[in-house]
Amino acid sequence: MHLDVQDLRNFYYRSTLGRAAQAAVRGRLLGIWPEAKGQTVAGYGFAVPLLRPYLNDARRVIGLMPGPQGVMPWPAGLPNVSVLCEETLWPIETGHVDRLVVMHGLETSEHPSAVLDECWRVLGPGGRAIFVVPNRAGLWSRSDKTPFGFGRPYTLGQLETQLRKHQFLPEFHCSALYQPPSFRRFWLKSGALLERTGTRLPTIMAGGVFMVEASKRVHPPRRKGAQDKVRVLNPLGVLNPQPTGKAEPV
Repeated sequence: MHLDVQDLRNFYYRSTLGRAAQAAVRGRLLGIWPEAKGQTVAGYGFAVPLLRPYLNDARRVIGLMPGPQGVMPWPAGLPNVSVLCEETLWPIETGHVDRLVVMHGLETSEHPSAVLDECWRVLGPGGRAIFVVPNRAGLWSRSDKTPFGFGRPYTLGQLETQLRKHQFLPEFHCSALYQPPSFRRFWLKSGALLERTGTRLPTIMAGGVFMVEASKRVHPPRRKGAQDKVRVLNPLGVLNPQPTGKAEPV
């Protein structure tokens, strides 16, 4: 179930806890991708709070927002680059994205496998994606005061297994949001210190979200029932496609 875009905007841009969460996750993202000069960067779900640092140097930045969630203009004060799209049919040509960020798009979807197929499709050769999902063992997934308390939280193993099944190769993982999901002033003031401390802890510890960077494998996903074709000359000299055998299970 997707949250409404107005609720997401109010959390990330109009609440102290949301701005703290935005800063924490974006800081971790910039540690992985410090720049994207000349590249096409896309965000799916509600990833636009993380994309602003790339607006100046990237060739293009696109904010994809699913229909059940709704769309809002972004970025404020600049020409709009956000667009409303179907969950499994993005208005981007195949292979045109260099960097993709998915936040509040996978765990809230009723069709996560189809979403991952679309992620794979739009990424170009050598393209990379970062998936930000709630940590099942973290405090943020247990609180409905934040957007990370909605949808299906993941363990690190579950997310990486799902990515591999869709022809992604996990390259790096980390956690973020070590501060409690509390609006109390003490925790908000301590947030930056807790985030710095959390970076020294194992990923499986109590971070509120997992962030997994994955690269696109060169071979497309194979579906059940699909058969490889080879070009074979029949006796009349006409090329006919022939199955090479049963498809491997997905």
